[in-house]
Amino acid sequence: MTAATPQGFGTQTHERLPLPPAENMSEAQRNVAEALIAGPRKGVKGPFIPLMRSPVLLERLAGVGEYLRFNAVLPRHVNEFATLVVARELSNQFEWAIHYPLAIQVGVPATVLEELATGARPHSMPDDEADAWAFATELLRRHSVSEPTYDAAIRRWGEQGVVELGALVGYFACVCWIMNIARTPVQSEVAALPGFPS
Repeated sequence: MTAATPQGFGTQTHERLPLPPAENMSEAQRNVAEALIAGPRKGVKGPFIPLMRSPVLLERLAGVGEYLRFNAVLPRHVNEFATLVVARELSNQFEWAIHYPLAIQVGVPATVLEELATGARPHSMPDDEADAWAFATELLRRHSVSEPTYDAAIRRWGEQGVVELGALVGYFACVCWIMNIARTPVQSEVAALPGFPS
């Protein structure tokens, strides 16, 4: 077991919103915890630890995330790659550690992810990943996408895919921000993201 990697890069790295002890959980908290354990996530981890403070929000965000991860129209490798673009842009250790091996499993080249980890635009991306990188990066940095980026995404994934890619970026930005605020640590064999820019 590796040591926990703290969230964020400041000197203060103590976890602000750890998992409440089971004996202190409300009925609503126990119910959402049981649903997470029984569902595809198989546990209360990552953003769902601080989200335990708001069980209704947790339940609704979990449903959105479950749809985007497991049922969206985007190809799996594009979905995982876009998630890692968000994790890198927001310097979120948990989502990077969780989705890095998933991206490798579905065919995203390790060399692309190594370049992404530094904060650089990966040079060797396939065209569909380059389109996803441009879309996610522009959305995160400029809060919209340019006409050429939009047109490329529409041609590749259609209107539903564009809407779902925008939602995917927004969902993962939301949960990354919550973990960054809470300083939620992660146990992982995946190398931690360096400070940004590196």
